[in-house]
Amino acid sequence: MATNYALALSAPKPFFTCLKQSSFQCGFSAINQSQFPTSCDPKHVVFSNFCSRNLVQSLCSSSRRLPDFKLRSAAAPDSRDEAAKADKLIRTVQLAAMFGVWYMLNIYFNIFNKQVLKVYHFPATLTAFQFGCGTVMILLMWGLNLYPKPKINKTQFLQIFLLAVGHTLGNLLTNISLGKVAVSFTHTIKAMEPFFTVLLSAIFFGERPSLWIVSSLVPIVGGVALASCTEVSFNWIGFGTAMASNLTNQTRNVFSKKLMRKNDESLDNINLFSIITIISFLFLAPAAIILEGVKFSPSYLQYAASEGLNVKELCVRALLSGLCFHTYQQVSYMILGMVNPVTHAVGNSVKRVVVIVSSVIFFRTPVSPVNSLGTALALAGVFLYSRAKKMKPKAA
Repeated sequence: MATNYALALSAPKPFFTCLKQSSFQCGFSAINQSQFPTSCDPKHVVFSNFCSRNLVQSLCSSSRRLPDFKLRSAAAPDSRDEAAKADKLIRTVQLAAMFGVWYMLNIYFNIFNKQVLKVYHFPATLTAFQFGCGTVMILLMWGLNLYPKPKINKTQFLQIFLLAVGHTLGNLLTNISLGKVAVSFTHTIKAMEPFFTVLLSAIFFGERPSLWIVSSLVPIVGGVALASCTEVSFNWIGFGTAMASNLTNQTRNVFSKKLMRKNDESLDNINLFSIITIISFLFLAPAAIILEGVKFSPSYLQYAASEGLNVKELCVRALLSGLCFHTYQQVSYMILGMVNPVTHAVGNSVKRVVVIVSSVIFFRTPVSPVNSLGTALALAGVFLYSRAKKMKPKAA
């Protein structure tokens, strides 16, 4: 009886080595029919021969197409890199524009606010009015579905209420200071904010500052002390309220960070600031009436007009200060959501420099060389503090 043979594929070289060659070299070995089951039909053997030949042809033809496949796959990362570069450029331009808007709104707010406070000596009423402007803008934002409404529970509301009290007092004390001393001096004192941040974080959360952070606080404290000693418009009420605003604002910031550690999508930084603004308005409006009375009557407006601004100019500047007050803080929170806190702190340091310089130029504030040195020293310390915050302590 003649012996039947079947074709079987066997590679004399490793499989992947064959794939790398220009032609697929392979050999055939004869396998006796006894290796197959006894029930194997010859038709099946013919089918096996046919499949083996087709397998060899497909492998050989696919090996010729491998270089083309590699070229096409290598071109994909280039397009992804170009798209990533374009996205990064767009993001950089957007951030630069937002920083510019932040600085500009801050400059205009301080100018309009100071102009009003010079003739309208009711800081609580003006601060409540500014919170009211922000409340109207927030309600329009939510009512027109420009931003999703937050969902908060009772526990969150109690925490936010405490933050709102600190926010209200901080802005009220700042306005009292701006009404008593020059804008540049108030912002020089407010450069002490990092000192209170470190102090409060150590007291409430036991956070120990690094040596670099402590070192950066030295020029801040020294610069503020030097500027205070040589300030022409120095006033103890203005100095004390600016210091108190640092304490209240940084208390708010430290505890708001703790609150925002909870990953609640409906309570992001913008909605948190919005709720704080509304609570601040509802809290301060009746308090201002109790403290100062109703001071938007025609007689009080006429009295303010007699000191340099007519009624129309007073109302327009008060409205503009309220709009700028809310908008610049909203933009600040938006920037904070796009960059890390250190970058935001550096930008805030630069903003303070811009505000001080612009207010000195606009109001023609007399500044002595020693006063300028103290202000520059304090601002340099704030910048060093921002850089020190970026340094991570070495692992032991």
